[in-house]
Amino acid sequence: MTALPGTAARRRIYLMRHGFVDYTSKDVVETRDPTRARLTEKGREEARMAGLALRDIQLDIALSSGLLRTNQTAELVLGERRQEMPLETEPHFEELRSGQYIHFESAEQLAETMSEQFDRAGEEGATFLPGGELFVDADRRIRAGLSALLARKDWSTALVVAHEGVNRLILASILNGSLQASTGFEQDTGCINILDFDLAPAFEESGPPRIARAVIKAMNLTPANYLKNGMNLRSFEAIFMRS
Repeated sequence: MTALPGTAARRRIYLMRHGFVDYTSKDVVETRDPTRARLTEKGREEARMAGLALRDIQLDIALSSGLLRTNQTAELVLGERRQEMPLETEPHFEELRSGQYIHFESAEQLAETMSEQFDRAGEEGATFLPGGELFVDADRRIRAGLSALLARKDWSTALVVAHEGVNRLILASILNGSLQASTGFEQDTGCINILDFDLAPAFEESGPPRIARAVIKAMNLTPANYLKNGMNLRSFEAIFMRS
């Protein structure tokens, strides 16, 4: 098994959220398909800045959820490395599948409603918007994707570009928190989380890995603005209440 230098069985994941997108763009609104959202110029700059921050990191593999916005982000982060490192797709890390948007009187109401979805994630039968994916089902598939990634023996450092909801659930799981604990994690667009996983020594012989310990080394780093100066909005507010 490949491990981080100086360790016996430690892996590191640089877990990103995709760059800024416009869910009110003509393409998304006309098709009512949020998967068609693409990076704005702000989002592209966030991805480029993340690429600069990670330029000296030896990455073994790179994965995205396969949606347009994560693919675009990952390609900009990798830059020239894209020629020698194929970008893999892991559908388990797709964003929580949302239900139907109800009528909103204002952008503020929309942002607050989106935030409230995570506030009630731990409630029985809670879904991401009415008719959307159950939080428990999303958590199950995301954990399956993480387990599959850790089961691979060809890497010690990976880039994973995913989504706000996905990242929140992964962070909550590392702290052994409830699904509702996911509401306490902010994931600004283009952010980087650094996650270390120590695998049980029996990993080589026993097949599926057992995580002996998981540690959040850093969370919600935004290379374009590390100290969040002027970033006073929550991520949903920044996206849905932008001028």
